[in-house]
Amino acid sequence: MNFEQLIPLIPLIDQVQAYTETYKVTVQPLRHHLIIVRQGHLTLHRTGHEPIIVSQAYACHPDQGDYVIQVPRTKAVSYVLLTYHVLPDDQTWHLHGHLTTLSEIKIHYMLDELIRTTEEVPTSTAEEEAKMSFRKRMMLERILYIYLHESDLTHEKKTAAEAIEGTLSYINEHYMLELTLPMLARRAGMSVGYFTVLFKKKTGTTLMNYLYTLRIEKAKMMFQQTDLLAKEIAGCVGFLDYFHFSKVFKKKTGTTPSAYQGAIDKI
Repeated sequence: MNFEQLIPLIPLIDQVQAYTETYKVTVQPLRHHLIIVRQGHLTLHRTGHEPIIVSQAYACHPDQGDYVIQVPRTKAVSYVLLTYHVLPDDQTWHLHGHLTTLSEIKIHYMLDELIRTTEEVPTSTAEEEAKMSFRKRMMLERILYIYLHESDLTHEKKTAAEAIEGTLSYINEHYMLELTLPMLARRAGMSVGYFTVLFKKKTGTTLMNYLYTLRIEKAKMMFQQTDLLAKEIAGCVGFLDYFHFSKVFKKKTGTTPSAYQGAIDKI
């Protein structure tokens, strides 16, 4: 889908509904769905297709058939299902698949306004109804603009697998710096929830466990190859707190840094 195709079309909202639980969606002809995740991540299940993990947004085309929006049993999830159609009816609307944005605050603000306008603002005349419908249409167009524009910016034709590979390379080169989950997820162009799922699928462990394991291996090499003190080595591999370094080192190796260093000195 591109902006040239969007120019002659008018998107109109049919329904905006917030959910926190698994929901089965029955599609109707010419009715499109936009799933926007507000917290956590969810999975789309469609008969005969592989499950799709969604962390930000996903556009569902009616030609794809019914589907189930499933939330994890152990994670808090909230999302909005926005149903809409486009005019004129005889025009083709192709939007389908993952959508990403760096402007989630803007999107969520407009979702709040859409829900409030739909549920709380009364209309008693045809003029007021038309005014509300036009306002909702403008917000929907703004949401679509942000997703279409920023999806192009963030995707960069790069797959999720390539983004995780890039993250691993970055960690291996910069393990000594202060690395956080939110920072690395944003660098990969993903939400924290989606990044966490893909990282564990790729490595078999969590980000912090991977990082700590790498740092301790680097520390062991430094103990073997240098005469630096344990506190100095802790700082060199990214630990600002020696007590934390000592605790992680013992958990990973079964011994304390000083005992490990002492054993090396005796060799």
